Amino acid sequence: MKVIKYCLNIAFIAFCLLLTKHANADGIVVDKVYHPYVLPFEREFEWRLVSHQTDSGNILAQRLGGGGAISDTIAVEGFIVGERDDNGDFGLKAYEIELRWQLIEQGKLWADWGALFELEKKHNEDVYEATSGFVLEKEFGKTSLTMNAFLVYEWGQDIQNEWETEFRAQYRYRYRSAFQPAVEVYVGEDFFGIGPGFIGLYRFEGQKQLKWEAGFITEVSQSEKNHSFRLALEFEF
Repeated sequence: MKVIKYCLNIAFIAFCLLLTKHANADGIVVDKVYHPYVLPFEREFEWRLVSHQTDSGNILAQRLGGGGAISDTIAVEGFIVGERDDNGDFGLKAYEIELRWQLIEQGKLWADWGALFELEKKHNEDVYEATSGFVLEKEFGKTSLTMNAFLVYEWGQDIQNEWETEFRAQYRYRYRSAFQPAVEVYVGEDFFGIGPGFIGLYRFEGQKQLKWEAGFITEVSQSEKNHSFRLALEFEF
């Protein structure tokens, strides 16, 4: 246990250092805020939508995925990503595989820790993107603070090889299971956005549950119009 605490303290220092770096992730920064938990034997289907409105137009992206736990602490999920192009046509954009790892048992330390690893391949392009980072969650009474800090590397023949960073945070009030208001923050290249979020969870019999999320993020780092709307549905069984 002392070794685990030592490693997590080192990870926390790295986490803070990452947050102090200038974040410069390309593309849409607003997306899901990850939590550090994995349910044993969980299986899930997930759908996400992000609409990003700027002065130059609208970007609409959707993800459809499924997967589940392969152990008590590790879950793997695969996604296909669709995006609307400049002509208004919606088509396949990329493939992703994602691994979530719950590093410690919930409540054992001062905060709950997890890790995320993701690999993406662009459709019909020689472009790859690997993401890794830490996920942290701390409860304060009836509120919870969740933070994600990611390091991203892009490479391939059709893109310039580069390192990027990204930060996401969510502070939510656990009013009731079906309705939890929140404030969300997203940081990326030339982007600092903040806005309201809403989370709800409906439990059915056994381990079945439906989780929904929505958020409206406004960029505050630039004067131009830049808004993002995100919506997600996740069914676990």
